[in-house]
Amino acid sequence: MPSITPDRTDVPDLIDHVSGGLKTQLDDVEYWERVWRMHPASITIARTHATDVGLRQLVITLDGERLGDLMFGDSVQREVAPGPHRLRVSNTLVWKTLEFDVKPCEQVRFEAINRAGKLTYPLLVLFGAAPLYLSVHRLQ
Repeated sequence: MPSITPDRTDVPDLIDHVSGGLKTQLDDVEYWERVWRMHPASITIARTHATDVGLRQLVITLDGERLGDLMFGDSVQREVAPGPHRLRVSNTLVWKTLEFDVKPCEQVRFEAINRAGKLTYPLLVLFGAAPLYLSVHRLQ
């Protein structure tokens, strides 16, 4: 019975033929620079700051896509393509919009803080409701 195992001397030619010139791509600097530029970066938005009042959710939107709601102590992470992006954070009363650029392989971190103002607690006692203010900043 004949063997169906291919002769190993034919494999490199077959790989080079099927890959469309894989050997030339290994030495192609421009090709690898394009691949590196496409490497995803990541964005993390955390809500863990000690001055956060811990009330209400924060609605997180990145480039028009809703990522979810953040409660105190939560964080959300997303891989993104390098380039310009727009982050929008809202506590359903106040919103902040940040535009920023992401480099390939960069890990960008933001901290969102739902904080009380000077009149928040007196208004809360009088009316049972009060405004909360929002701070969002990029961490180094």
